[in-house]
Amino acid sequence: MPFINVKLIENVFSTEQKQQIARNLTEAMVAIEGERMRGVTWCVVEEVKSGDWAIGGQSLTTEAVHALANGEVSLPA
Repeated sequence: MPFINVKLIENVFSTEQKQQIARNLTEAMVAIEGERMRGVTWCVVEEVKSGDWAIGGQSLTTEAVHALANGEVSLPA
């Protein structure tokens, strides 16, 4: 049975956005595996505490993600 596990930094996405993520990812899996698998396709959206996520050894916070999304900063290449 498909199990989709999405991890996000806390307070970046609204409840509605997280529900949309789950719906859209489920739709993507059903498009691949077939409609009969919809009822057994699980999707869990988990939030990770701000600062507990790191990229390249640098902690990433909720505020940093918002700044990135707003184009105020960019991730190092």
